[in-house]
Amino acid sequence: MTSSIDLNADLGEMPESQDRDIAILDVVSSCNIACGGHAGDAASMAVMLEAAKTRGVATGAHPSYPDRENFGRRSLAIDGQALADSLREQIEAFADAARAAGCAVHHVKPHGALYNDMADDPVLARLVARTSAEALPGTPLVGLAESAVDTAARNAGLPFIAEAFVDRAYTSTARLVPRSEKGAVISELSARAAQALALATGKPIRASDGSELHLSAATLCLHSDSDAALQSAAAIRAALEGAGLTIRTATPR
Repeated sequence: MTSSIDLNADLGEMPESQDRDIAILDVVSSCNIACGGHAGDAASMAVMLEAAKTRGVATGAHPSYPDRENFGRRSLAIDGQALADSLREQIEAFADAARAAGCAVHHVKPHGALYNDMADDPVLARLVARTSAEALPGTPLVGLAESAVDTAARNAGLPFIAEAFVDRAYTSTARLVPRSEKGAVISELSARAAQALALATGKPIRASDGSELHLSAATLCLHSDSDAALQSAAAIRAALEGAGLTIRTATPR
């Protein structure tokens, strides 16, 4: 059993939730900051980076399909070069903001539909990994555990950080249940904490069909826009630390 686990959250996505996002930074060990594709801009990046720096939280870029209208949660039919250009622009904008704030870029984690599409599309995964490597050589890529992103990252010369979700239901094939389906988002705080603890300690979680699913992940994500996100973050950290785990930034492998 691992003695430590990284706890991360996606932040800087909604101006009205800035105070909540900053409060979440008191709980997590790393964060993924929206950098313009689905949400976020130079001002929001600067605020989140400064708040993370003050708290010693590792910061990463959170690029997506260029689709602010749908919050990056819709698969987008887009030319590969156009997507690569957009992703490079987003990642470089974040890198510039991080440099200005005096923060290191710890990782890159794609968002939403792009993140999910990459899991089973090796061509897309290669495009994203290659683009990330060109923009930020050697910077770890975060992706869904047991997905095509692992191989794509390594082939692009990037360390891979496997991720699992504490507030999302899984299918028996280790994929997230689509948000359009009932039960896709785990709503109860106790259930989120229980799933986090199981994932962190190598125990199985219950898939949507009732089967047991084992996942190996170095970082656990809590969506900041889910209901009671701040309370969930605190409850999850308490459960993990209560089990003897240290909350620590993920070490890429």
